[in-house]
Amino acid sequence: MGHKVLLVEDDPCFGSVLKSYLELSDYEVVHCVNGALGFEAFRKEKFDLCLLDVMMPNMDGFTLGKKIRELDASVPFVYITAKSLKEDMKQGYEIGEDDYIVKPFDSELLIFKIKAILSRSRHDEAEARPKLIQMGAYEFNTELRTITTGNEEVIKLTPKESRLLELLYYHRDGLLLREKALTEIWGTNDYFTARSMDVYVTKLRKYFKDDPSINIENVHGSGFRLIIGQ
Repeated sequence: MGHKVLLVEDDPCFGSVLKSYLELSDYEVVHCVNGALGFEAFRKEKFDLCLLDVMMPNMDGFTLGKKIRELDASVPFVYITAKSLKEDMKQGYEIGEDDYIVKPFDSELLIFKIKAILSRSRHDEAEARPKLIQMGAYEFNTELRTITTGNEEVIKLTPKESRLLELLYYHRDGLLLREKALTEIWGTNDYFTARSMDVYVTKLRKYFKDDPSINIENVHGSGFRLIIGQ
């Protein structure tokens, strides 16, 4: 078997079929039928990827996603759900999901998305980059995904927040193209991921609000520009 996947899906028929399909694609799958059991399984075992339904008994998928993020800031997870409202998708991306797939979906497309997410995850782990980056009065730890302020307050970042901040830093005083960030971090460039990235940029601005020398500018129609003053 290959990568280990946690599948949390309360529909026993759909869950069983999806589990079998993933296993045919050489994934090792643990299937749980509600959010509480899914969280218990995540606490006990190490997974490479989590596939989560949203509407479930005992613990909904959004709550489960938050709890997973509290235990592991880097494990990728994907919501698979019938909930297609933009507000639901936005909530998922704010929690830190890697993708949001609406039922019904093409099973082959799901496999392609899983492979892309796992490939990006391995790339992030293997890529050599500096551990500590000084940004004005702040110290950005790329390994721990934290920002330390001048008064030693530590801000924990999600994996996407950390990667976006790195990209902004390496393109500082220049231009980080919106398409580049979306493709590299989210793996796709569409309306929902673009709105999600805007949410992440807003969060980063709030983290640096006490240092006027740090500014993340919108470049209309193109992308973002990080400016770090003296």
